[in-house]
Amino acid sequence: MTWTVAPEPYDSPVAAALWRAYYTEVSDRWYLLHEGRRTDPEELEREIAAQAGADLAPPRGRLLVARYAGEPAGSAGIRLLDGATAELTRVFLYEGMRGKGGASLLVQAAEDAARASGAGRMILDTRGDLVEARSLYARLGYAETEPHNADPYAEHWFAKELA
Repeated sequence: MTWTVAPEPYDSPVAAALWRAYYTEVSDRWYLLHEGRRTDPEELEREIAAQAGADLAPPRGRLLVARYAGEPAGSAGIRLLDGATAELTRVFLYEGMRGKGGASLLVQAAEDAARASGAGRMILDTRGDLVEARSLYARLGYAETEPHNADPYAEHWFAKELA
């Protein structure tokens, strides 16, 4: 089986399904850890709708979709913050696709897209409970930094020079 990674419109059905799966997983993990329950369905729908992903549309952003054996398996997005810095976001693989090398390919494709857009640096944030993500970023050369935003859910910030 082989992986492919290609740009995808942020509002495609494939992108919408991946966004729903991503948001459901990270939201449920937070609520289960902090409140012992899953995300309230109404809150989930409200937040999914509020963050549709328009910031991942060209020319200032990109959404990339990984496919495994032709089937959608995951996503990663970038958005340009300024002429030199891009932000990595929405890195996600369906649970059954993890451990097959797709996450590294997605991040590397996102780095290539950021470089092609003129960025020389990639930044990102993540939560403490997303230990798999933190491990991935460290393995791919991202260094933990001081906070670069005030996102209430961000607990770890990373950066990598893309040159």
